[in-house]
Amino acid sequence: MLRAEALDEAAEALEAAEEIVLVCHVNPDADALGSLLGLACFLGSRGKRVAATWPNGMADPPRWLEALPGREYLVEPKKLPKAPPMLVTLDAADPARLAGLEHLLKKSAAVVCIDHHRTNPGFGTINVVDGEASATAELVFRLIERMGGDLTPDVATCLYAGLVTDTGRFQYESASPEVLRIAAALREQPFDHAALAQILYEDNSLPYLRLLGKVLDRAAHEAEADLVWTYLTRKDLKEAGVSIQETDDLIDVLRTAREADVAAVLKEQREGGFKVSLRSRGKTDVAAVSAKFGGGGHRLASGYTSKQDLEETTKNLTRALAEARG
Repeated sequence: MLRAEALDEAAEALEAAEEIVLVCHVNPDADALGSLLGLACFLGSRGKRVAATWPNGMADPPRWLEALPGREYLVEPKKLPKAPPMLVTLDAADPARLAGLEHLLKKSAAVVCIDHHRTNPGFGTINVVDGEASATAELVFRLIERMGGDLTPDVATCLYAGLVTDTGRFQYESASPEVLRIAAALREQPFDHAALAQILYEDNSLPYLRLLGKVLDRAAHEAEADLVWTYLTRKDLKEAGVSIQETDDLIDVLRTAREADVAAVLKEQREGGFKVSLRSRGKTDVAAVSAKFGGGGHRLASGYTSKQDLEETTKNLTRALAEARG
């Protein structure tokens, strides 16, 4: 549960700061970038000097980024101040998720950590962390409210993108009445929410759809672990001409399989091993399973990185899920 004092401390610190650096986790999703740009727009409107980025920067940004305001605040990671007086991290569950930017945590005079992952240890000097929150965008909304700022269409667009995606279009258990009230407050601003939803959810390329069919054809069912899983290789991506960012929603298709509670997508990494994404339909705490392998996340959505090959990775995952079932 978020302490009211933490919101007060963060609001006071940001109000007093003149120069603020905002960073989110590597390979950011819409909640990370929506929170990043929404807060950047708000702070910029208050006369702050703002620079925002993420570890892999603009090298291969997600296509839907073009729908979010605030891109004028984005800079390449190498152009950030070496010792920012105020650093804000968004949607990063731990320092490792900041990849090549975690050194800023030690060099910054103050660090405000804003995050909604239960596994976040609270690595900031001020921690706006609430594992019960539906999205980091929800926490940014609360912080803006505490700072007494008016919402603008630009801020609302960004925060709505984070809220709608991390609640699964308001269908996950985190979509509480309070979350729906926040969404309504955001929607009172004049932005095209239908166009935003379209680029977030209905903007796939034909090569991706063909790759999706190939990957789904590999899906395997492990009844003893209540698991359905599939995998994606670097070779698959190269042959299809598809970037790995385009495959973010693959897990959401696989998780619709009624035969299993848990869905897993294993993606081969450039440096070897596999990134494992897990989703539960409700019965399994996949965050606890991910934690066994050094990962984390939420009860129904989590992940980790395995340095082993495909066979060993799936064997270990199946065993861990079977043990979790008792």
